Amino acid sequence: MTNAWRAAGITYIQYSNIAARVLREALRTELRTDAAKRNASHVKFTPWANGRPAPRQAQSES
Repeated sequence: MTNAWRAAGITYIQYSNIAARVLREALRTELRTDAAKRNASHVKFTPWANGRPAPRQAQSES
């Protein structure tokens, strides 16, 4: 037996994102704003060199 998301030809991450979006849209309006706040994601990249994190270079704001 195969999973429904595999049968649909999508990855588990795509399936999970779709399910989360549908759930947020189904919430009552007063709960949607709190759920929308959790929708944001933050990513931090750390460059590595010689097996150690490389020092960050200062970036100027434009």
